[in-house]
Amino acid sequence: MYSFPRVVLSFAACMLVVPTLSFAADPLQEGREIMERCNFKYPGEDQRSRLTIILRDKDGNEKKNIYRRLWKDFNGAEGIADKMVLFTEFPPDAQGAGFMRWAYTAASDRNADQWIYLPVLKKIRRVSIRDPGDSFLGSDLTYADISGRSLDADQHRLIQSMPRGDELVYAVENVPINKANSLYSKTVSWFVKGQDWDSCVKRQVDYFDKKGEPFKQQIIKWQRANKAWVWDDVTVRNVQTGHSSIFQVTDVQVNVGLSEDEFTERALRIGQ
Repeated sequence: MYSFPRVVLSFAACMLVVPTLSFAADPLQEGREIMERCNFKYPGEDQRSRLTIILRDKDGNEKKNIYRRLWKDFNGAEGIADKMVLFTEFPPDAQGAGFMRWAYTAASDRNADQWIYLPVLKKIRRVSIRDPGDSFLGSDLTYADISGRSLDADQHRLIQSMPRGDELVYAVENVPINKANSLYSKTVSWFVKGQDWDSCVKRQVDYFDKKGEPFKQQIIKWQRANKAWVWDDVTVRNVQTGHSSIFQVTDVQVNVGLSEDEFTERALRIGQ
């Protein structure tokens, strides 16, 4: 794990320009180019995995949920970005419950559609997202966080670049263009680049609240599966409350040929 600052306050005083960079001198152009090269990583055409979410309060009390996860990239077809299904495996009293999410492209300007299946009621209910700032499955990530943002939604500025062994570390400050509709005053994304740009991945995100105060921090570890980049272990900690969420992704299979039929209400009900 890289020892980045636990809370990012200021980088201007420690700016380091690395001579081997091919960027122009404009920090905005540099920041945008790094976001273009490093922020999106190929996730595969589809994924089958097991997702464990551990919720931990400031006193160390934990709640664990384990899901079987199916995900498929729809590449913007009919405005759909991707679809995901979660089937609950743990705790035992929630076994059989299902959650399905259809996410739409930024261009469609449409909130995600969501459904839950509760076996005790034997019914599927549609769940509306009233606020993108609502918690995703009770975690410290919001629906807006997991949906991602258009590159043009923020102004990106390179605020630090430094060598770390054989790698380069970049810090990019992302400030929303439309501040009124944003959950955060800004975020700072940390990227680590190895020998080439394919190795460049996001390792940390620092979130700042509307007042500009440190709000939460996300630490990301990645795994490679069949040329795809997939989360391995991710920790999100609310620095204001001390609550944290740990996401662990295991048993990963990529490009297995999942069909559209596996992301329907029928599939959600029968647990396929």
